[in-house]
Amino acid sequence: MSGGAPPRKRNFKIEAFKHRVELDPKYAERTWKVLEHAIHEIYNHNASGLSFEELYRSAYNMVLHKYGEKLYNGLESTLTWRLKEISKSIEAAQGGLFLEELNAKWMDHNKALQMIRDILMYMDRTYVPTSHRTPVHELGLNLWRDHIIHYPMIHGRLLDTLLDLIHRERMGEVINRGLMRSITKMLMDLGPAVYQDDFEKPYLEVSASFYSGESQEFIECCDCGNYLKKAERRLNEEMERVSHYLDAGSEAKITCVVEKEMIANHMNRLVHMENSGLVNMLIDDKYEDLGRMYTLFRRVPDGLSTIRDMMTSYLRETGKQLVTDPERLKDPVEFVQCLLNEKDKHDKIINVAFGNDKTFQNALNSSFEFFINLNNRSPEFISLYVDDKLRKGLKGATEEDVEGILDKVMMLFRYLQEKDVFEKYYKQHLAKRLLSAKTVSDDAERSMIVKLKTECGYQFTSKLEGMFTDMKTSQDTMQDFYNKKSEELGDGPTLDVHILTTGSWPTQPSPPCSLPPEILVVCEKFRAYYLGTHSGRRLTWQTNMGTADIKATFGKGQKHELNVSTYQMCVLMLFNTDDGLTYKDIEQATEIPATDLKRCLQSLACVKGKNVLRKEPMSKDISEDDTFYFNDKFTSKLVKVKIGTVVAQKESEPEKQETRQRVEEDRKPQIEAAIVRIMKSRRVLDHNSIVAEVTKQLQARFLPNPVIIKKRIESLIEREFLERDKSDRKLYRYLA
Repeated sequence: MSGGAPPRKRNFKIEAFKHRVELDPKYAERTWKVLEHAIHEIYNHNASGLSFEELYRSAYNMVLHKYGEKLYNGLESTLTWRLKEISKSIEAAQGGLFLEELNAKWMDHNKALQMIRDILMYMDRTYVPTSHRTPVHELGLNLWRDHIIHYPMIHGRLLDTLLDLIHRERMGEVINRGLMRSITKMLMDLGPAVYQDDFEKPYLEVSASFYSGESQEFIECCDCGNYLKKAERRLNEEMERVSHYLDAGSEAKITCVVEKEMIANHMNRLVHMENSGLVNMLIDDKYEDLGRMYTLFRRVPDGLSTIRDMMTSYLRETGKQLVTDPERLKDPVEFVQCLLNEKDKHDKIINVAFGNDKTFQNALNSSFEFFINLNNRSPEFISLYVDDKLRKGLKGATEEDVEGILDKVMMLFRYLQEKDVFEKYYKQHLAKRLLSAKTVSDDAERSMIVKLKTECGYQFTSKLEGMFTDMKTSQDTMQDFYNKKSEELGDGPTLDVHILTTGSWPTQPSPPCSLPPEILVVCEKFRAYYLGTHSGRRLTWQTNMGTADIKATFGKGQKHELNVSTYQMCVLMLFNTDDGLTYKDIEQATEIPATDLKRCLQSLACVKGKNVLRKEPMSKDISEDDTFYFNDKFTSKLVKVKIGTVVAQKESEPEKQETRQRVEEDRKPQIEAAIVRIMKSRRVLDHNSIVAEVTKQLQARFLPNPVIIKKRIESLIEREFLERDKSDRKLYRYLA
C-alpha cells in the first residue's frame, strides 16, 4: 500500500420519500373495527376462528402509523361496555349462584385479557410507556374493579355474601371453600387495597363483634378450663380459615381480634374464676389446662405477668400458712418434707405446663425465699431433715436417690438468708451422728459437705471436714493404744475414745461427771499414753457426749446388754452396791448437771419397755423427792436394749436463745472484717455506703442487721481502726 493521506470517511444519509405516502383516510377506522370485532368474539368464546397473527399485524400497523391513541381508547371503551354487560348478568344471579356467576365471569375476563394483551403486545411495549398509559392487563383489572366490584348493586351484596358464609362456617355449616378462595384471590389480584378496604376491614370488625358476644356468653356459662378450650378452638379455626381461603396477611390481624375479645378482655376474670381459676388449677395439678392458659395468655400483652403475679401471691400466701402453722412446726422433718413436696409440685407445673419459663422459675424461687425466711427456725429444721435422712432415712437408697435428696435440700438451703445459723446446727447434728456412729453412709456425708463447699466456699466447711479428720485419727490412735497397752489393761472395761480438736467440734464446756472407779482407771491409762505420745496437748473429758454398753442381769437370771449414754452408765453402776437411791443421792454421787440428770432418769425409769429402774412415786416427770430402785422385773424380747435419752428433737426455747446468741457472737468478727476490708480499699466512706457494702459482701452467709453494723463501726472506732471525719460526722476514715 502506498503512503499518503488516509482515505476520506463517507457519510451516509437516508432521505425522506420525495412524495408523501398517502394512507386510506378510513384505514384506522376500518382496522379498529376488525380489532373491536375480535375483542367481542373473544368475550363470546369464539376465539378459535380468529387469526391472531393478522390481528397482531393490524394492531402493530395502527401503532406504527400513529394511531396508538385511537387503538388504546377504543380498547378501553370496548372493555367498559363488555364489563357493564357482564355486571348485569352477575346482578341477575340469584342466591348461591351469585358468587359462582361472579367467579365464572372473572375467569372469562382473565382469559380474554390474556388474549387481548397478546394481540396488542406491540402497543403495550411502545405506545403505553411513552404515553404514560396503564398497561393492557392492568387496565383490564382496574376496569373490572370499577365496573364490577365497585358497582353499587354488586359491591354490598358481595361483602354481605362473603361475611354471611364465614358466619355460617363459624356456626358449624360446611361451605364451598374453593369458591371462597377464588373470590378472595380475585380481590387480592385487583390490588391489596381492594382486598383490605372492600373485604378485610369489615371482616375484622364483624369478627370482633361476633367474638365479643360469644366470649360474654361463654364466660357466663363455662368454667375456666372449658372457656380456654373454646377460645383455643376458635383461634385454631380462624388460622385454618386463613390458610384455606383468605390472604396470609390476614392471619395476624384476625388472631389479634380473637385474642383481644376472647382472652385479653377477660384475663383477670379467668384467673380469679371461683372453683376453676388459676389457683384451683395449681392445687389440682391441671397440667393441660395450665398449659393452655399459658399458651393463650402468652399471645396477649401482660398475659404472662397476670398468671405470674397471681401464682406468686398464691405461693406466698400458702407458703406463709405452711411455715407459721403451729401443727407443722411440731415435726421438723415433716415440715421440710412439705416444703420439698410443694417445690416439686410447682417445679413440675412450670416444667410441664409453662415450658420451663425462666421468669416463672424466678417467681417460684423468690416466693420460696420469701416464706422460708419468715420462720427463723427454718435453718434448724432443714438441718434436722438432713440429720434424719443421713441417720436412717436413706438406708437402702441408691446413690442416685441419695444425690437427688441432697440436691433438693441444697435447693432449700440456697433460699436461706441465715446460712450461718444452718451451719451452726448442721455442725451439732453432724457431731452427734459421727460420735454415735449413726450415719447411714460416709459417702453421703462427704457428698453433702462437698455440696456445701461448692455453694459457700472452703471457710464454710473447713470445720466440718476437720471433724471427719478427727474421727479417722481417733481410730488410728485407739488401735495404737491397744497394741501397746493390751497386757497392762487386762480384762477391764474396753475404752473407745474420740479425740476432738477444740474449735472444730460444737462442744460446750461441760463439767465432767464422776465416772465409776472401774472406768476411771482405764481413762487415766489412756490419758497417760496420749500425753506421753503428744507433747503440749491437753485432754478434757466430754462425759456429756459419750455412750456405753453394759451387761445387766435381772430377776430370774435374765441377761441383757444395755446401750446407754455415759450419764446413764454412771447412774446404773451405782445400783451394783445399792438397791434404792434418792434423787439427791444420785446427784451427789454422779455430779451430773440437774437438767441432764432428770432427762437421764426419765429415760431409765419412765419409758415403757426401757424401764430398767423403777421410781416411787410413779409419774412421768422427775422430782427431787423421788426414790429409784433397780427393776429386777424388767423383761425385753431383745438381748441388746438401746435406752435413748429423752430429748426434744428440736431445741427448747432456752437452747434456741443460746444458739442464737452464739450465732450473733460469731457474726461480730465477720462484720468487722468486712468493714475493715471495705475501708482499707476505699479509705473514706459514708455510713450508708458502708452498710450497703457490708450487706452485699455478707449476704451469701447471712443478712447483717444495720444496727449491729453500726455497733461494730463504733467498736472499730474505739479500737482506732477507723475515725469519724471532723467536718462531717457521717463520714468515716480508715486509719492505717
